[in-house]
Amino acid sequence: MDKSLKNYLVVTASYWAFTLTDGAIRMLVVLYFHLLGYSPLEVAMLFLFYEFFGIVTNLVGGWLGSRIGLNLTMHIGMGLQIIALAMLTVPDAWLSVIYVMIAQALSGIAKDLNKMSAKASIKTLLPSQTDSNPTLFKWVAILTGSKNALKGLGFFLGTLLLQLFEFSGALIVLASGLLIVLIASIILLPSALGKTKHKAKFSQVFSKTPAINWLSAARFFLFGSRDIWFVVALPVYLHSVFKWSFTEVGGFIAIWIIGYGIVQASAPKLLKQSHHQHGPDGTSARNWALLLSIIPALIALAMDNESISQLALIIGLIIFGIVFAINSAVHSYLIVAWSDKDKVSMNVGFYYMANAGGRLFGTVMSGWIYQTQGLMGCLIGSSVLVLLAGVLSFKLPVEKV
Repeated sequence: MDKSLKNYLVVTASYWAFTLTDGAIRMLVVLYFHLLGYSPLEVAMLFLFYEFFGIVTNLVGGWLGSRIGLNLTMHIGMGLQIIALAMLTVPDAWLSVIYVMIAQALSGIAKDLNKMSAKASIKTLLPSQTDSNPTLFKWVAILTGSKNALKGLGFFLGTLLLQLFEFSGALIVLASGLLIVLIASIILLPSALGKTKHKAKFSQVFSKTPAINWLSAARFFLFGSRDIWFVVALPVYLHSVFKWSFTEVGGFIAIWIIGYGIVQASAPKLLKQSHHQHGPDGTSARNWALLLSIIPALIALAMDNESISQLALIIGLIIFGIVFAINSAVHSYLIVAWSDKDKVSMNVGFYYMANAGGRLFGTVMSGWIYQTQGLMGCLIGSSVLVLLAGVLSFKLPVEKV
């Protein structure tokens, strides 16, 4: 096997393992603290530092990765995640809002170091013959789609472990598994992986390419449109209004994310007819975003009829997941395709800084709007945000820059 391809597979496997713990810890925190009596807004605030430090990490992480190596930034992220998991195993009396926010801050730093390292590695690890746009689209889609499928499994794993081992026991299981993967990854990966030949200046973390800037702005609103209903509102609504059990809530969200990941990984095949000679471009990002903007509003409208509200929500979210997955796959491809190899880690870091900003905005809005306007208010907000992503996408080029 080609050495670059082998390293790519090791990075991907490490990313998968990390993603399982990331999905699990999120579901554990949401459901456990809801069970302890926290309000939806208070639960959302637990993730404030998680998303905020994700923004900071993406800003700095790309620059750091170019200087010390992408494998080292990935390993640092995995180590921080183990610490974050261990911090939450303390007695309930210690689990104040501030304490949990600090633990979640470490988890947010860990997640975005890991994501940036894995995504940027695609451009540097794969054999040179994979640089053609359709092939690069395929590899990016496989990594991103598989990650989201594994994150969905992580959501279910979190609820299952919560039911089997309670909160602290579940965290110990997750931390132990990730530690084993971290040790294996350190042994298998070369130390200089992902270092650039020239030392990038910190000022270079801010992209000077208009296409990257507009894509990042669109990404902010795209992911805000998902998390505005997904992070707090949906699990709390399913548990408190539909009276679903923890495993039913986790199972549905897991299936949703796994399906979303499968569609994302399959995006190159699904779009093959329209992009058989080249990868997606700005027109693709715009059209898919505008299509997506209609769906949350239609779900909210259908849920106004109480007799079909549960069915409308489930079917509507499945449709949303399919279209959102294609949007995300197109975006993930464009940021890699539009980046030079020497700048890929910094461009990816800048781009995922916008992604983390959108998630932060969506998370806070998820708690606040759900508490004041309910789930339908969150869905209307989702439509508005994704429409803004579509409007910003008019600025994207239609050919590779």
